[in-house]
Amino acid sequence: MEPDSIVFGASGFIGRFLVAELLRRGSTVAAAVRGGGDALTAWLSGQEVPLDKLSVVRADITHPDLGLPPDALKEVRDVYNCAGRYAFGLSVEEARATNVTGALHVLDWAATRPGLRRLVHVSGYRVSGAGGGSPDYRRLGAYEASKVEGDAAVRAGARERGVPLSVANPSTVIGPGQFVGLASVVADLWRGRLPAVPGGRDVFVPVVDAAYLAAFLAGLPEQDGGRGEAYWLLDDRTPVLPELIKLLAAHTGVRAPRRTIPVGLLRRLPRALTRADPETLSFLSTDRYDTGPAEALAGRMGLRPPPVETALRTWADDLVATRFGTTTAPPRPYGYQRVAGTATWITGDRARPAHVLLHGLPLDSDSWREVADRLDGPVLTADLPGLGRSGPAHAPVTDWVAELLSGTETGARPVLVAHSLACVPAVRYAAAHPERVARLVLVAPAFLQAPSPWLSRTRAAALLLRRMSAPHLAATLGVPEGPAVAAAAADLSRPGQARRVVAALRAAHAVRHELRELLTRVNVPVEIVVGSADPLTVPVDRPVTTIAGAGHYPQLTHPDELAAALR
Repeated sequence: MEPDSIVFGASGFIGRFLVAELLRRGSTVAAAVRGGGDALTAWLSGQEVPLDKLSVVRADITHPDLGLPPDALKEVRDVYNCAGRYAFGLSVEEARATNVTGALHVLDWAATRPGLRRLVHVSGYRVSGAGGGSPDYRRLGAYEASKVEGDAAVRAGARERGVPLSVANPSTVIGPGQFVGLASVVADLWRGRLPAVPGGRDVFVPVVDAAYLAAFLAGLPEQDGGRGEAYWLLDDRTPVLPELIKLLAAHTGVRAPRRTIPVGLLRRLPRALTRADPETLSFLSTDRYDTGPAEALAGRMGLRPPPVETALRTWADDLVATRFGTTTAPPRPYGYQRVAGTATWITGDRARPAHVLLHGLPLDSDSWREVADRLDGPVLTADLPGLGRSGPAHAPVTDWVAELLSGTETGARPVLVAHSLACVPAVRYAAAHPERVARLVLVAPAFLQAPSPWLSRTRAAALLLRRMSAPHLAATLGVPEGPAVAAAAADLSRPGQARRVVAALRAAHAVRHELRELLTRVNVPVEIVVGSADPLTVPVDRPVTTIAGAGHYPQLTHPDELAAALR
């Protein structure tokens, strides 16, 4: 079956969302990509998108013929140009090759389709309609100037050739997989590296949800009957930038900056100090945009954008889940939830978990990922208050565990698994709520083992932890390098994190004798798992499983054996 639609730039962020939307609607789609299409098809499969009507074709819009055979894709009715170089620091030649010349090549190719219904050109909210001619590349920068020039050139070319054109002007597009633009501000906020909000108090950086944008683009050819129509696609209800940052800070449990830095001052400060690309500063504007035509057309399509604050929080969860694009996100659900007043990072469903896994120091709940993948039934993990990705504690950790597990449905009794430090609140919870726990498993329970050498360190311990690289941390813990250790090292570099780790370690040591006595009064089945290189130093009247060759972190070194012990 010949494709009826083609998407140029199909492997890009907007392009892949559009391909997914078209396929879900039953269109036959040609996805035009420069390289191979494996990454695109893998992403579509992960979204459970049917692929039976998808064709992947190699194309390069910088070539006049797009790299396509002359007689190929004659049945295409709808042409979408989502291709473009969205990057700063480009040379003028690099930017123009795709954003101007390439856009005109797509226009020329579309004009030769005998049954063309519409060309949809994706422009930008800051550049569309900004004027034609020769924009000031020195003042605007290569990216924005090339987009301004390309927008005007495509409009003029479509008028001359009678090509039915629709122009979409999306603002900052947010959704899973978006790691550029505003995402860098969110990353700095989360890492504690945003001392002030860039721009003034009224700066407006509007956003639009990726799935909503894709649905709008997919409906344009059928709904837009005019020529050269332009639609500003952005959510007018987006909070001004200081309020947007405050919203995300509250959601993720970090401190929002109280000061702003005017754009004029940012332009004069050294880039080494601001870490802001000069080309991005023009986006720090108080301008507003005419969204009326887009909203009216969306209404005729039956589309409504998701609440913008919900979309922003969900996007922040996606950013943190992938460590801002450096790793793969776990299966959903995941994200921040309020537990005992703490912005808590949670992975899994709180309703009916078969296992609840609590991490030790200095790791976070990602340290359980390989074990969780080997367990049967739903697994719930969470970063402890003040540790990992969670915000600072607002209540005792025992209260936090009680509220975390209060979300389980009546009658659900999970296996509660705790590692090292987490054994303290786990034992207390099991002793207080035996009716809520099927079994308690203590992995490397520190209160039954030799004291950590870190207890003899001074305040310099926190400074040392904060500066540890992933290889150094792995060597210190006696575990191989891997994603969990890299995540822990990144967490420790956040403000206050290393200090809280040392404080938690000392607090746990202070209650060692209390916990040993409390363990004797726990009225649920208790099992203990240790590594042969990290044995118990206190005899206990509970079953003990020893994993040969393991140390204090069997979840990282021996996940198969630990999962077997938990099962």
